[in-house]
Amino acid sequence: MAEDLVYNYYKLPSGQRSHPRYDVLTRCRLTKDEIVIGPLAQVIRYAGQPKNTSLGSLAYDFYKICLHDHAILNELALFPQLCLFPVILYLVTHELIHVVRFSKFLQNFSAATEKRLIEEKKVHETTRTILSSVNVIGLSNVLVHSEKWLNSLDSLLDGCLNE
Repeated sequence: MAEDLVYNYYKLPSGQRSHPRYDVLTRCRLTKDEIVIGPLAQVIRYAGQPKNTSLGSLAYDFYKICLHDHAILNELALFPQLCLFPVILYLVTHELIHVVRFSKFLQNFSAATEKRLIEEKKVHETTRTILSSVNVIGLSNVLVHSEKWLNSLDSLLDGCLNE
């Protein structure tokens, strides 16, 4: 559902080989280095390459959308008005927007902290725009709750700009 929503928003035709390559993984399929404390999800970029070839020209970006179950379940426990499916829909939509923006060179994956915070805010706003017309039980609670995430980004960005 998140993929359809994001691809429709960015007008990417479905089933195209030119789409960004990614996978969505939960904690049981993440490596030790991919598990972090804090965020509910993150995107990690890897260099992919077709099997049985060593040609560098065939390399491509491969993204892992890492869902941090421990943090998600903690958030659900702290805020009982949230339900699992709409939270996951928000997170996967959000991270897919990052993947599309990185793959279309709308944002540099290795941007400096200030630019990453600005991008994060932009992606939260785009996520909210995309999901605002979706009719999923409990999603409105997630959209209201996401304002907390946006406010914390504003605080971090203010701190960055004042340094």
